[in-house]
Amino acid sequence: MIYRFRIILDTEEDVFRDLEIDQGATLEDFNNAITQSFGFDGIEMASFYISNDSWEQGEEISQFDMSEGVDSVRLMNETLVEDVVSESQTKLLYVYDFLNMWRFMIELAEIAEPEDNILYPNLMFVQGQVPDQAPDVAFEAEKDEYDDEFEDDIDIDDLDDLNFDQNWN
Repeated sequence: MIYRFRIILDTEEDVFRDLEIDQGATLEDFNNAITQSFGFDGIEMASFYISNDSWEQGEEISQFDMSEGVDSVRLMNETLVEDVVSESQTKLLYVYDFLNMWRFMIELAEIAEPEDNILYPNLMFVQGQVPDQAPDVAFEAEKDEYDDEFEDDIDIDDLDDLNFDQNWN
């Protein structure tokens, strides 16, 4: 089967690509198809994240194992497209180049039969131009329920006000 995706770059303008890829392809193959279709050189690190209908970031599927053995991580080259996407799980988030944070929303549009004489992955449609720089990201934390309990006027440079001996060792 062939999975047809719409990959939307998180920008103000409409910038997206429609890609087809074989269900048995790895996420590494999908990563390569995405970077090529958007004109990136493909040398930066990237990750996929399983997402829900609200586009919340879930489990990471990484390009490289950076966990240093602490936790096991799923890797792109070991994970098939069909293992993370289905008719009931249609959304992924994708981040390319963690310094610039190119963010993409990926949605499964259709599962179809492969067509003869078409090589997959197949770039079906292109809309919009990729901007020169990744859009700015506003990182906002949720309000902590304990924020009101702590004083914000503590001067950390004024050691006399703190309750400990400066020469304790």
